[in-house]
Amino acid sequence: MTQLPAKFVEMTRRLGLDCLAGALAESEPSVSVRLNAAKYDAEGCAELPVVPWCEEGRYLERRPAFTFDPLLHQGAYYVQDASSMIMSHVARKLAAMIGRPLAWLDACAAPGGKTTAAMAGLPEESVVVANEYVPSRAAILSENLAKWGCGRCVVTTGDTSRLSKLRNGFDVIAADVPCSGEGMMRKDADAVNQWSEGLIDECAERQWEIVCNLWPALKPGGYMVYSTCTFNRKENEDMVERIVAEFGAEPVDMCPDSGWNILPAIGSDSPAMRFIPGRVKGEGLFMAVLRKPGELSATSAASGAKVRKQGGRKVADQTGAVRSWLRNPDDYRLTVDEAGVIRAMPVSPLLPAGIAEMGRPVLTVGTVKGRDVIPSQALALSLDLDRSAFARADVDRMTALSYLRHESIVLPPDTPRGFVLLYHAGLPLGFVKNLGSRANNLYPQQWRILSAVPEPLPLLPLGRDM
Repeated sequence: MTQLPAKFVEMTRRLGLDCLAGALAESEPSVSVRLNAAKYDAEGCAELPVVPWCEEGRYLERRPAFTFDPLLHQGAYYVQDASSMIMSHVARKLAAMIGRPLAWLDACAAPGGKTTAAMAGLPEESVVVANEYVPSRAAILSENLAKWGCGRCVVTTGDTSRLSKLRNGFDVIAADVPCSGEGMMRKDADAVNQWSEGLIDECAERQWEIVCNLWPALKPGGYMVYSTCTFNRKENEDMVERIVAEFGAEPVDMCPDSGWNILPAIGSDSPAMRFIPGRVKGEGLFMAVLRKPGELSATSAASGAKVRKQGGRKVADQTGAVRSWLRNPDDYRLTVDEAGVIRAMPVSPLLPAGIAEMGRPVLTVGTVKGRDVIPSQALALSLDLDRSAFARADVDRMTALSYLRHESIVLPPDTPRGFVLLYHAGLPLGFVKNLGSRANNLYPQQWRILSAVPEPLPLLPLGRDM
């Protein structure tokens, strides 16, 4: 049983959330995953309960050893709290309201759960910029987006003040702002230990700074999705009311189904969504959508991604051959950096000017090594990969786990030499270079599984072991 701060319990009662303290202190968090519909057929887990507000979401009875399921590393699903999956519903609603592909900015994106949830609801040809302040977390964000298969996505790193330069650049800006973390108290002891009224004040100041930084980057008529994982009004309703008062924003109703048991705003007429443990099967979350005054245009004020200058290498010489590795190569502009890394920047009038100087595309195609171009792991998992470009070898779960641990693997003797794309359970796993006597493992060292594989193998969360 979790011991909650007395002042926090008092606050929840003042808010009329009498059931909340008991739910946080005495109940266990739910376990849920969100399927990647582009990679995983939902019929394979038809027996699992569906998250009411997310058609790709599934509840699990218990938390399995996700690390030892290759499908997780292949991007077939994402482990995510059910409450956060509401982002896919919001993205679908906004896409339907706008009626065309969108330029979407996730301003506080790591580790990538809400970013990929939004992508599930966006129309094709939409583009996404995902930003993270902390470089190490930005690396994890890039990894997760690459595993999900994202192509039309750029990752930027740094303070949100940099994003204010992209004036009128985005149709939608999602700001899942840093908060006091009250919604995580059931899952994270640190959220309990660090809580104080002073922390709430500190977070509210930072949240307003972030909103002010982001507002210029939102197009007139565009939408801000403001969210926290906390319960108090100061970081939630009070912040929404301040955005309305100072920027003239209009709160927008996302029309949640009454059967979802999502609570409305507390002490405010503005539409918002409060996820309260004990009422919903998920953790604490607040979300509100606000529209910026004005008429929404189809492109940014100065659209068209610029290409950073390349030093020392002729781009055409190095990228000509690898264009055939992509299903739609004309959707990307390939660049080569000084280290020989070939990246695929999305080509779209939706991308704000200057984005290429601020960030890097998620899709890394390969790296030039001598006469070879070594295909990348991001390419292997990308939805834009032309799978016919490489020889294929299917592997079982144990071999897949050996590959993910960056160990040597043995391929059948009739496997073609050269770069071979490994498959597991019908999905690409990653590349090897088959030399005949051995196969060089090309899985990224920084992504490898560090834990020893237990015996017997743990049960799979989605029941596929092929």
